[in-house]
Amino acid sequence: MPDSATPSPPSTPSPLDLLVRYRRAMLDLDADALAELYAVDGVHEFPFLFPGMPERYRGREEIRAGYRAAWGASAARPREIREVAVHPGADPEVLTVEQQVVGTLATTGEPFTVPGLLVMRARDGLLVHVRDYMDGLGVAHAMGRLGAVAARLGAGAAGR
Repeated sequence: MPDSATPSPPSTPSPLDLLVRYRRAMLDLDADALAELYAVDGVHEFPFLFPGMPERYRGREEIRAGYRAAWGASAARPREIREVAVHPGADPEVLTVEQQVVGTLATTGEPFTVPGLLVMRARDGLLVHVRDYMDGLGVAHAMGRLGAVAARLGAGAAGR
């Protein structure tokens, strides 16, 4: 019979557990907490055009550095993540999440709402691959940078 004073081993976080922690890190703009959710060789992709962002971050440390830089340069202050729907996949490692990030711009106080879709793959309690389908042009609009983005795209610099 096991000794009741012996702690049980920690359980491996499920994809839903990781989603809760992911959202907390996003709301706190905590790049360290976010990066620690990823496997050392995890990948975070931005498949949709997202001006100023790379197509992907490869590895935990690139995710940490990339988000730290992006959040440090942004006036966006998220205050809520509204869950639209969570769709567990037939594959138990995969979770698809529809959500809206709601917040304000620190520079103007203007509110914003950005819809998005996450496809998260978790293995052994860590994120190994995230596809982040965010409305990049909506973000540019909310930040007051849509004109600059349109000018850049019109000039043929369609790169990220």
